[in-house]
Amino acid sequence: MMNNKEFKNAIELLVKEKGISKEVIIEAMQLALTSAYKKNYQSLTNVRVDVNGDSGEVHVYSFKTVVPDNYEELEEWDLLEEVENSDESDSEEEAKEPFIFDERIHIPLEEALKIVPGITVGETIEEEVTPKDFGRVAASTAKQVVIQKIREAERNTIIEEYNDKQDELVSGTVEMEDVRNYYIDLGRTQGILPKTEIIPGETIKMGSNIKAYISKVENNSKGPLILLSRSHYGFVKRLFELEIPEINEGIILVYSVARDAGNRTKVAVYSENPNVDPIGSCIGERGMRIANILKELGGEKIDIVPYDKDGAKFIENALSPAKDLHVFITDEKKQEALVVVDDSNLSLAIGRKGINVRLASRLTHYKIDVKTYEQAREMGINVVG
Repeated sequence: MMNNKEFKNAIELLVKEKGISKEVIIEAMQLALTSAYKKNYQSLTNVRVDVNGDSGEVHVYSFKTVVPDNYEELEEWDLLEEVENSDESDSEEEAKEPFIFDERIHIPLEEALKIVPGITVGETIEEEVTPKDFGRVAASTAKQVVIQKIREAERNTIIEEYNDKQDELVSGTVEMEDVRNYYIDLGRTQGILPKTEIIPGETIKMGSNIKAYISKVENNSKGPLILLSRSHYGFVKRLFELEIPEINEGIILVYSVARDAGNRTKVAVYSENPNVDPIGSCIGERGMRIANILKELGGEKIDIVPYDKDGAKFIENALSPAKDLHVFITDEKKQEALVVVDDSNLSLAIGRKGINVRLASRLTHYKIDVKTYEQAREMGINVVG
């Protein structure tokens, strides 16, 4: 028997620091020590190791199967068939291996009865074979196996934790970078923020605290993969929830978000409570709430748009800052719309490089075609300006 306080202390430390259950660690220890014993003491498969997580004691047992006294006359191994009531008795009998007596794994019945009275053929008899120096030999051999098992368990706990956080906002410290990515310390694990997923034009400083949106969580051979983004439209949505309590509480609802990161974002909001001003609540007193969001986005423009169940009215709101619009739903099923504007509002409705109408289309889920009065008349549509 070996009393090893180091094992006990190591187990308690792993449970505390890694958050892994004691059962998982004990199983890893037993697997590692069994492997170590077989390797270092030329043992066959008939060995098991018990680790007592409470006392730190380690025991190694070798077990032998009881065979008939006349084992020399046995031609084939059928002891297992005698002690197990197989339900497959009607199936075709498989070929059996010739029986070869091996004193390392077999013990004659007569000899076994002297050790355990009443034992029968087919049962096993155990003997403790813990070597005096087993702790030293086992530690070096078992170390890598135990570490691997612990890493697997830790990886699984992290995956379980972050699976629930996908599409959520997290904060972390910028730890390092390479050509393609920033690596963010999230505490128990590391997140990857690709440089293609930062806000265009922003500067990420090493050691700074940063907020990011978890866009993907997956488990691969190298460990948990937590992909982050600051350019995803969901990043803005989570910032609104963070800064505006009414959204987090469900008093104000976010219908949709459309974003061109670094340039402009449109957010459609509404409230089912007629006494609540969703736009004013999002802006906040003296613009403080929206100012905090704009600061996080590096000055990216934000249009807060009132959602409306009327598709035409919603499209009109979404094309802000353009005014004096005439909206026609040309195909409700295909969600297509025609918007007619005067020349002074045309550039505002379309936006630089078409960004305003493109975002409005994403926000409303309508395909929007913007035309001037003259273009509309050429199409046979007479609009009174």
